[in-house]
Amino acid sequence: MKKSDAPAPVGGSSLLVIFVILCLTVFAVLSLSSVRADGRLSEASAEAVRAYYGADCEAEEILAQLRAGTVPDGVTAEGNRYRYECAVSDTQKLVVEAEVTGENYRILRWTTESAGQWQAEDELHVWDGKTE
Repeated sequence: MKKSDAPAPVGGSSLLVIFVILCLTVFAVLSLSSVRADGRLSEASAEAVRAYYGADCEAEEILAQLRAGTVPDGVTAEGNRYRYECAVSDTQKLVVEAEVTGENYRILRWTTESAGQWQAEDELHVWDGKTE
């Protein structure tokens, strides 16, 4: 009787290598998608900061004009109190109220607010247990 030359059993190690490569590929794809999402988030955050500080700069320029004695367009005055708004984005605005007496001034309000109108819902749709 002659011994046959059977190939060495490599099925288990081959499956293990395939599984490891598959896991590494999945982790690489997840890492890439996470990096892209973080990049988009950081860009949106940077744009929001740019927009806010642009409106802040505009508000400071208006305040400087008020301190110089000039009342620009869009500024409402009640005595020595002034109120104006600067657009931050489509959905936000910077609202400023200041009390100006000559070169002296006091900031009463410097806040961001929603630019849209809030609308309450009049109806609350609750399931009554019936199917139509």
